[in-house]
Amino acid sequence: MILRIDFDSETPIYVQIKNQVIECIAKCEIEIGEELPSVRALAEDIGVNMHTVNKAYNMLKDEGYIKIDRRKGAVVSLNLNQSMEKFREDLNENLYFYMAQCFNRNINKEDVKDFIDKIFIDFKKEE
Repeated sequence: MILRIDFDSETPIYVQIKNQVIECIAKCEIEIGEELPSVRALAEDIGVNMHTVNKAYNMLKDEGYIKIDRRKGAVVSLNLNQSMEKFREDLNENLYFYMAQCFNRNINKEDVKDFIDKIFIDFKKEE
């Protein structure tokens, strides 16, 4: 698992870690049942404090993407805890905000659809 952390980004590092793990799962770069690097190992690899990685792992655990096992450490579980209804509400809220930004920048509906299609292809699993 290769994470690319942008230390100049306004997005907190723990959020970048969490988001990239979720993307890796969606792209099948990390499989269900696969062990993630230990908190210490990942912190050393990317040059951050262990508490930063621990915070990201705890968020992933709380959201159901991983489980923490005393012997194995962090393991991908994909037992998503959030209800589909709550997820859809959050999705709508976030998309609404991004669509407002697109509207303010005169990005048309077709361009947005094309962008979504390209992203969807990135995450489409081989059948």
